[in-house]
Amino acid sequence: MTDAYPMFRHIASTHFLAGLALLLLLAPTHALRADTPAIATLDWTIAETLVALGVAPQAVAQTDAYRDWVGEPPLPASVTDLGLRTQPNLELLASLEPERILISPMFANLTPRLSRIAPVENLSLYTPEGDTWEQMGKLTRQVAQLVGRPHAGERLIADAEAYLASLRTTLDSSNHSPLLIVQFMDERHVRVFGNNGLYQAVLDRLGLVNAWQGQTNDWGFSLVGIEALVDIEARLVVVEPYPVGVKAQLANSGLWQHLPSVRDDTLITLPPVWSFGALPSAKRFATELVAALGGSNGN
Repeated sequence: MTDAYPMFRHIASTHFLAGLALLLLLAPTHALRADTPAIATLDWTIAETLVALGVAPQAVAQTDAYRDWVGEPPLPASVTDLGLRTQPNLELLASLEPERILISPMFANLTPRLSRIAPVENLSLYTPEGDTWEQMGKLTRQVAQLVGRPHAGERLIADAEAYLASLRTTLDSSNHSPLLIVQFMDERHVRVFGNNGLYQAVLDRLGLVNAWQGQTNDWGFSLVGIEALVDIEARLVVVEPYPVGVKAQLANSGLWQHLPSVRDDTLITLPPVWSFGALPSAKRFATELVAALGGSNGN
């Protein structure tokens, strides 16, 4: 996966590379260990980071939804489901006697109740100031420090940097149209991703251009109607999952069928990648996107 292997620039070899890279990606950076603190978390970004560090969380909220929206790295079978992220089962959590509970600012209102069970750490990621990629590295270091695995944290950061750099060598970015990355909220509205987000951070490192130059929120997206996409010259990338029933409705939508990527059959559909994630999701998004682009030979 380095410049020492120029054969990977060929289309067939790019498929091989992407498949091999995905196998490496799905494995945690380190084998899961039992000699780490008992950690519970309501936040999927923290959960994916723990697993990538080789730490099996004791408990995570909405584990089924994690599998739908985050996908990889998979949660170990031993993880207890705490129920809703915004309304966790506090009695169950207390019975597990965690040593520490990790949350993000989204769940800060639960801090007083969670603090009666175990010490709570509030870890931020997406904030208006600072570079998103650097913030992902900072979060990785914070989580690694809290579980006593600082070296694993540094390894995860270095591996992510090297991994995306190696994927970039398999792309001829000049041969690819600008990309417009969206995720459906319903049959008429999408999140379109741009500055401040994980997808943008990955595009920057792959040398690819984001066609969306509009305003975004602190999470790196803007909510728009699909009519806002019609006049943008770009190749459309849809990140799953689709809401229930939306794919069938789009098949009968004249507006959707009029979009250039849909009309020309150049639409890219990617499996779920947690758009609010950290380094594990960044690596997964890069893997899936490069595999899709490699098979297309550009536009």
